[in-house]
Amino acid sequence: MAKRLPLLLLVAVGLWLWQITGIPERELVIHPTGMEWTQARALDFQVLDSDGTVLKREERFFGDTGAPPELTFKADLPEGTFRAVLFVKLVGQQERLRVEEPLTVGEDRYIVRQLELPAATR
Repeated sequence: MAKRLPLLLLVAVGLWLWQITGIPERELVIHPTGMEWTQARALDFQVLDSDGTVLKREERFFGDTGAPPELTFKADLPEGTFRAVLFVKLVGQQERLRVEEPLTVGEDRYIVRQLELPAATR
């Protein structure tokens, strides 16, 4: 056991360094506000960097009651400024509605936003 202790300590320190230097996982929480969200049937969520590269993309589909009161997305994001782009499919509309929000990531693990659909859909 004494012969293995230095190796185990080295592995433990390596894992610890790897954890603290990696890009942290963030939880992006969206609270849909407004009655328009009851008409939502699908959502395509994307996070883009300043170059327009998609860092995170996830689709969600909703039933007849529309979007739930909270949508949670997990993404590995460093600190910085990004764009959150949502494409929302509404009942009776062929094209998806595009909603774009600036997204500033700091030290916090949780990022919570309230999101209302644009007035043009009312």
